[in-house]
Amino acid sequence: MSPNIDDTDREIIRLLQIDGRTSYSQLGRTVGLSDAAARQRVNRLTAEGYIDIVAVTDPVKMGLENQALLGICVNDDTRKVAVEIGGLDNAVYVVMTAGRFDVIAEIVTRNREEFIEVSNAVRMLPGVATVEVLPYLGITKETYDWGVG
Repeated sequence: MSPNIDDTDREIIRLLQIDGRTSYSQLGRTVGLSDAAARQRVNRLTAEGYIDIVAVTDPVKMGLENQALLGICVNDDTRKVAVEIGGLDNAVYVVMTAGRFDVIAEIVTRNREEFIEVSNAVRMLPGVATVEVLPYLGITKETYDWGVG
């Protein structure tokens, strides 16, 4: 648990995870603060990097037909390779890991041809040894309500 946020902050975060458009007035009423105090809390949580309030899209409905994870093994500085992959427009999630892969990247593209181009670009990056493609066949669960319990 972070020492910089309290139970009220956690409740505000939980409420915003349910509906990021919740008004400061509603947040304040629910957690026992004034509108201004709720706004200050949200602004502080945002400024300090605890939360981002964004619109989450459905990639398929947005025309991004191909989604996959790439399991990447590197033979160079893992951090450097992860940063390079993160610079690709189609890489929406990049993490360094321990275990079978050094880096895992989530890639989304409009079509198969674009996916081939992006996966080839990853394969050609200096330091990339191997890439295993794990295409999405369907998403069973996707949630953003973690981190407040």
